[in-house]
Formats: sequence, C-alpha cells, structure tokens
Amino acid sequence: MPRGAFRFETTATGDLANSAANVETLRSLFLDRFLVAGDDIGPGDRGDFDRGAWHVACHIAGAGGVRRHRGGGLMWLEISHRGTPDEYFATVTTRRDGRICTVGIDTADGRDLLKDSALAGFVEGTSLGRVSARGVLDAPDRFNTWRRQDFDHPPGSPDDGGKVWEHWCTLRDIRASDRIGTSMLSALIALASALGDRFFATVTRGRREYGHPVQLAAMVYAGLVDKASALWDTRPAPIPTGAGAALEEADPAVALAAVEQFAWSDPQYYMFSRKISGWSAATQVAADLEGFTP
Repeated sequence: MPRGAFRFETTATGDLANSAANVETLRSLFLDRFLVAGDDIGPGDRGDFDRGAWHVACHIAGAGGVRRHRGGGLMWLEISHRGTPDEYFATVTTRRDGRICTVGIDTADGRDLLKDSALAGFVEGTSLGRVSARGVLDAPDRFNTWRRQDFDHPPGSPDDGGKVWEHWCTLRDIRASDRIGTSMLSALIALASALGDRFFATVTRGRREYGHPVQLAAMVYAGLVDKASALWDTRPAPIPTGAGAALEEADPAVALAAVEQFAWSDPQYYMFSRKISGWSAATQVAADLEGFTP
C-alpha cells in the first residue's frame, strides 16, 4: 500500500517493497530540492548536488545489516560491486556447506536464504579503508571529479576512504541516464526491503550534522520510512575492538566473519566509536519531526 506524500510502495508488514516503482520514487526524493534545500542537503563541492543524492545516501549505501537464517546462522547483507559491468547490487552472504557464499538478494538463492529469517541488526558503514570496487579507474571527470580509486586505502590508514566515501562518488549522478547511479538506487531499495523499515532511519540517525536530521524528517514526510521506525527507541553499541579493521576490508566474506563475533540479541545498531556521540536520540528525532515544515 502507498505511504507518505511520495506514495512509496510498502508491504503488508510496513516495509519498503522491492519494486521498480520505489526505485524511481527514491530517485525523485533524493533529487528533490524543496523538501531539503541549501546547507541541509549536506556539505560538498560546487556541482555535487546538481544531479546527486542527499548527503545521507552515502552513509546508508555504505552500511550493512545482519539477519539470522531460519537454521540459526547469521547472514551479512550489503551493497556489493560487480566488475563487469561496473555496477552495484544488494547481496546476502552466509556460510553454506562449509564455505562462505555471496548471492544477490534479488536471485532465487537470495530470496530462499532470507525466507523466514529474523533481523539481528545493522552496522555503520566504513569511512576508512578499502572500497568494494577493487581496481577501478574512474576518469577525472567522473562523479563530479570524485574518483573511487582515491578512497581505496589499506585497513588502518587514517585517510578518508572505505565504502561511505566510495558511495559519495557513485551517488553524485543518480539520473536515469547513469547506469551506476541507477544500480545504486536499485540496490538501496533491495537492501532496505530485506533489512526492514528501520534501516534507512537508523543509519540516518548516526549523525546530528551534515543535514541528516532534516533529511530524516523529509524521509518520513515522503513515506520512505514510517514515523514509528524513525522514533525507534534504541541506542547504538560500539563496534568491538579489532573488528573495525576487518570491516575496512570491504569484503562481504570478511565482514560476515567479523559480525559473527558481535553480540546479537534484540535488533542492535553497531557504530564506530569515533562518531557514536553524534547519535540522534528518539527525543531529538521527535523534535526534528515536529519542527519540519514541508
């Protein structure tokens, strides 16, 4: 059934439907400059938002989630890179028959893995380390002069990098004419559909800066997320010491091994400790929603 001012399609359980219509609606929302305008779109260089998504999109795209298989094992869900053609898709990674395998969420295998699974939680995306597009060489004029290879660094490097910066690049052009941008929007919808309605809102709440509070309020107004999901009364937990380097590998198999060591009980959001103080509490979100004027 449709939800919000933008009429996003949702399932009977209130999650985003994994549909082509929602991909196009998400494109329209992230290109909207009336609900979110000026500095609230986020920081960037001249031209970054001419045809690119709101700032929060790169944080959502870099994040991942965990579901528990009906057989009891954990599964890692993320946006992964496919080299030929150069594009992105949502994947699920799990252990099967003694080995780790990664399949597309939209495949028959992916749908079977996710059937009757339960949400364990979400994990913040990396702003340090490797990108998932290994060996890519973007032209100087690609992505408004942002190049993915410039953000590919070894784990432990202090330089800006990782999947959040990778997707800052990929989301600088989300028009229908851009293959990579369109693949990113499709992957975002597929990932959010598989991880449930709290995913977009929870990752957005990880910052009180960069315009994220206004962007979350706009998501609720538009119907991308439900108000109750935005007001989920939870607090993030710090990513365990030592796991950060594994996540900075930007490898789904390595990420699965890392999150298998996390404590999962009720749905939980894990954040890197260096930014955990920027979390938006439910009371702050409620005030943000109340003060938002479409």
